[in-house]
Parts: sequence; C-alpha cells; structure tokens
Amino acid sequence: MVSHTAEELASTVRISSSVNALNAISEPGVSAAIWHRTPTAGFQTWIDQLAPGQLPALRIVTPPERVRDVVEMACDAANTPDCAERNQFISDVVELSKLFNAVMKAPYLRVRLDVVDNNACRKFHIDHVVARLICTFRGHATQYGLREETGDPKIVHEAPLGSPIILRGERWPNDVRSKIVHRSPPIAGTGETRLVLVFDAMEKPQDHVGMVA
Repeated sequence: MVSHTAEELASTVRISSSVNALNAISEPGVSAAIWHRTPTAGFQTWIDQLAPGQLPALRIVTPPERVRDVVEMACDAANTPDCAERNQFISDVVELSKLFNAVMKAPYLRVRLDVVDNNACRKFHIDHVVARLICTFRGHATQYGLREETGDPKIVHEAPLGSPIILRGERWPNDVRSKIVHRSPPIAGTGETRLVLVFDAMEKPQDHVGMVA
C-alpha cells in the first residue's frame, strides 16, 4: 500500500524559494521540484487582463538558445501588447529554459505555450518523457498528489501560480517509478483561461514526448 503521509510528500516533492530549487529533481527519491515564486502584482494584473486571443500560443521543438526568438514570434503572432510586462514575460520564459536545461542538458527543448479554457488532460498521470517543466502564468496551476495504487490521490495539491515545477516522467533513467502524479485543473464552464508554459527535454527533434500536461 502506498503511504500518504505528509513526511513522504515532503521527501518526494521539494519546494524552495531558492533559484536552485529545481536542481533537487536529480536527487534520489525526489519526484518533483518546485521553485516557489510570487508574481509581481503589476505583471499579474497585466497578464490576467489580456484578452485570451492576445495570449501567446506555441508548440515547437528548438535548440535552447533559440527560445527567446520563438517566444517573441509567438507574442507577435498573438498581438501581445509590446510593453515592459511582455518583455518581462519573455525574459522569464528564457530564464526558465536555461534553468531547466542546466538540469537536463538536452540539445533540444520542446516548448509549449498552451492557452487553455477547457478540461485539457484532467486525469492524473505521469508523463511519457524524461522530465517536464510546467509553469502556469495565468489561472489555476498544475495539480499534483501522491500516486495511489488505484484511483486519484487522496489529497490534491496545486503548484503556486508563477512557480515552475519539474516532474519526473516515465522515461527518467532509473527503475523507480515517480511517486507523484499530476493533472491540469478542471476549469470547463468557469470562464477561466489559463496560460501554461511547458518544457520537455529532447535528444532529437523527432522524439516522442507524450501527453499534454
């Protein structure tokens, strides 16, 4: 039987306000790592007030050094207002890509900016990737909990808004399965529109990367 103690959750999900928090994903027994951040009030107000059509959407595989270029192109395509907050958003995505790749050291990243207004990927799961970074910039963030032998987690937690979480996937290079499952929060019918950043580490552009988070 899988244990459901607070101690086990603390040992398998590392949460810290340090910029080095995400490095903990490489430690033995750690299934998820969260860098706890609080968005500035000005930035959050700006992104929350954007029309859904002005939120940048993107799905592309790229070398890490081109992340800024592709995110800028996505913002241009969505007519995201050209302002200090847009520049802050782009720079933050770039910084998160560097932090993720410092851990994964992959030659390619699959970069996604998902604009979500439905129950996308509402079932708890482990992704079919080595590891995945998810950061929600708008709306409810990724939900996670301890994996059960059957059924959903007994206690569901939500990553803080604006805080990146790295989750080990099914292809993490050892034979110990992740203890953490996650899902997108169910929001259908609420009128909410989320903006979610996802990075997957890839060895080659045609790698299969699994399901949507």
